Parts: sequence; C-alpha cells; structure tokens
Amino acid sequence: MTQPLPLIGVTTYLTDEARWGIWSLPAAVLPAGYHRLVQRSGGLAVLLPPGDPGTAAEVVARLDGLVISGGPDVEPARYGAEADPRTDPPARERDAWELALIDASLRARLPLLGVCRGLQLLNVALGGTLVQHVDGHTGPIGVFGHHEVKPEPGTLLAELLPETVSAPTYHHQAADRLGRGLRASAYAADGTIEALELPEADHFVLSVQWHPEAGDDTRLMDALVKAASGA
Repeated sequence: MTQPLPLIGVTTYLTDEARWGIWSLPAAVLPAGYHRLVQRSGGLAVLLPPGDPGTAAEVVARLDGLVISGGPDVEPARYGAEADPRTDPPARERDAWELALIDASLRARLPLLGVCRGLQLLNVALGGTLVQHVDGHTGPIGVFGHHEVKPEPGTLLAELLPETVSAPTYHHQAADRLGRGLRASAYAADGTIEALELPEADHFVLSVQWHPEAGDDTRLMDALVKAASGA
C-alpha cells in the first residue's frame, strides 16, 4: 500500500487589498515559491491563513509538517522592546496566529521549518529578542539579494548543507538574544545569525533567515518533508 504524501501547512499573509483580474479584495496571499517547493520535495501543500489562535492545536493535529513563512516584522512589544522607526507596522493577527501554531507544533512534536520571519518568530516564541535593523541583507526594493551563509559544524543544518551556500535573502531584522534551547547553526560574514535549531528537541525544528523558496536548492524542504513522512 502506497504511503500518503505528507501534508505540509504553510502560513500566509493577510492583506486588506489584493488585485487579480477585475477584483480588488481582502485576501490571504503567499508567493507561489512556497507551495511549489513543498510539491517539488514530495509533499502536499495546504495554505494556513491567519485564524483563531485557539484552534492552532486542532490545525497542527491534522498536519504532518509546518512552514512558518516570511513576511512583516514581528511586533516589538512581543519581545519587550519599543518599535524602531524602521520597523514595519504591526501585523498582530498574524503574529498571534503563528505564535500559537509554533507553540502547538512544539508541543505536538510536529516537524517545523521557519523561513525569515519564521526564524524570528521561533526565537520570540521561546523568549528571545530581535535586532530591529541590519543593513546589507536585501537586494533593491522587492528584489532578493544573495550572500554567503556558513553552517556551523555539528549542527542539523550542517548535515543538510555541509558547505557554505549562497542564499537568497531579503530581511532587515535578525535574532539577537536566543530563546530557550535554541542554537545558532549558521552565520553570515557580518556575524548575523542565519539559522536557528532546537538541538534537544526529539523532532525536526529548523529555521533559516534566508528564502529557500526563492532558489533552486530543495534540501531544506526535502528534509522537512522526509521528517513529516516519518522517515
């Protein structure tokens, strides 16, 4: 009997206005690179728009894996800081939803991959803080930059990506004080933390500051899908 493909939930943006065809309406949206990467890695992608945080455990119970996608800055009040003038306006509904999903996934030992904002939220969820502005980690407005990321030996990330990689990147915030149990598993040349993992977890927990969905390297998503399949 063929084993069902693992169901991978991917969180989305929530916008007051999106345009397609003749329509301009509120919408839950996500760059297609995310679901295509899940599919290329052998998973089934399901999009998770912001919802009632109280339902997060029920959602997680129906998934085999979870991706916390990139997006707006985490509200600084979540980690006890005043907002820097360069920090995005708060996306409180999305913050609350995704923090609840992270908490539920950790409790349920659900395989978890964080992307960009997903790394920052994982750190905040575990009591960490963020640097609210760093330079040199984007391309022009709306265009991914690239820079080298060096995995730390002896980490889960280094098992998956043993070499220095050129990563698609678009962020201006980063992890500062690490949350409970987290380990930095990659750095950029300027010392910015580029990956976090949870070494003592008995399931797959990894987050990266770059955007694998914007590149051709499937190894991170391959690993998530493999973990989600129970392999």
